[in-house]
Amino acid sequence: MNTARTTATAGRVLRQLVHDPRSIALMLLVPVLMLTLLRFVFDGRARTFDSVGASLLGIFPLITMFLVTSIATLRERTSGTLERLLAMPLGKGDLIAGYALAFGAVAVVQSLLATGLALWVLGLDILGSPWLLLLVALLDALLGTALGLFVSAFAASEFQAVQFMPAVIFPQLLLCGLLAPRATMQPVLEGLSDVLPMSYAVDGMTQVLGHTDMTADFVRDVVIVAACALLVLALGAATLRRRTP
Repeated sequence: MNTARTTATAGRVLRQLVHDPRSIALMLLVPVLMLTLLRFVFDGRARTFDSVGASLLGIFPLITMFLVTSIATLRERTSGTLERLLAMPLGKGDLIAGYALAFGAVAVVQSLLATGLALWVLGLDILGSPWLLLLVALLDALLGTALGLFVSAFAASEFQAVQFMPAVIFPQLLLCGLLAPRATMQPVLEGLSDVLPMSYAVDGMTQVLGHTDMTADFVRDVVIVAACALLVLALGAATLRRRTP
């Protein structure tokens, strides 16, 4: 993997995003608006907002980055841009890393906006450090980017890319512990939740919510989410095709 080629790819993707205000709005504004809506849904129930809001602070960025990244990457393939890029001395690893770097930069801004809004405007009350909350939100956004890059290899159209959400995101959303504690689930479902990265994202947010110090469980959760993101990025590079059949 070449650093210059990777950064050049990231710069090109960022320039494209600057000229796509709808994607920018989806990535930056939708998590903020959803958190604001959630705050007023639980108006008068501050503790409920704290517990649910902390978890969704990680889930919303994951979902939005998954959508935008999968569609943007697929658009590159169907337009022929990907084929022309790979005809140049640009490896698959350079391309995937460039996309991850570009969308990772957007994820930093997204996580800063969402975390800042939740803590200092909406009144999200946590015992742990805001920086730890920001770290988990950022890793969740990067995981969503990695999943989006990966599934784009299996879609033939933007509509199909969106269709992957029920298969990739919804099961994790149901089993991550947001709706019910994972320990109370049917044993098979509990075992399945143990191998889904969103479960550890929600656990990490819960650790920050309820503990003043960094716990061993928090470190475990962060390492697992980061490792899953790197693994999925590697799979994305391995399955990257020049064009969509």
